[in-house]
Amino acid sequence: MTRLAGKRALVTGAAQGIGRATAELFAVEGATVFALDRNGDGLAGLAGCTPLVVDLLNGGEVDALAARVGTLDVLVNCAGYVDAGDILNADDHGYDLSFDLNVRATMRVIRAVLPAMVTAGRGSIVNIASVAGAMIGVPNRMAYCASKGALAGLTRSVAVDFVAKGIRCNAICPGTVQSPSLDQRLEATGDAAAARAAFIARQPMGRIGTSAEVAASALYFASDESAYTTGCLLAVDGGWTMA
Repeated sequence: MTRLAGKRALVTGAAQGIGRATAELFAVEGATVFALDRNGDGLAGLAGCTPLVVDLLNGGEVDALAARVGTLDVLVNCAGYVDAGDILNADDHGYDLSFDLNVRATMRVIRAVLPAMVTAGRGSIVNIASVAGAMIGVPNRMAYCASKGALAGLTRSVAVDFVAKGIRCNAICPGTVQSPSLDQRLEATGDAAAARAAFIARQPMGRIGTSAEVAASALYFASDESAYTTGCLLAVDGGWTMA
């Protein structure tokens, strides 16, 4: 039997990267999957998923989600933004966008779908955080670290407030993972090859992770196999945080 048979799941940021891999895996594992992104073209090729084109920065669109998806068993908050710079050279726009998408949008999505989960007496919420901010400091990622640290706090808060209601909330903290977003950031350095080599060099396993590897952890948290786990921050980082 597939591990998510009969479950209804919503995955945000599903047009690419970790979100796409998670939506695809959940569909293969038998879930009814709502794949959400603001990029409708990116959602078009997702097999076995119902596409939802939503701008997570639009509070009204997020608030309307509950009526569109009904009662969910699983929510995976994957949409995010990576801002570059330290506290002296990062700008207010990047800082604000980091918190608007990485924290506020996640909070709004949870707030939209949680009441139905509570009424049903069950639900698994999985937030894609990062080792950056949630577990370690990473150079030139001030706004990203601050927002992902806040997301870790949000995860624990939801977990403790609703554990008695049958709701679980956990976070996955990836290290460096291959994605179109990573490729864009590497290109932005002006020397993508050198930047990639530097990223690989800081990984004890000697390689960058894959979206599928993070999606596999999301599957665990979404499934009944993790029924006794909540408030957990799981590093999927190739050993980066071992030191």
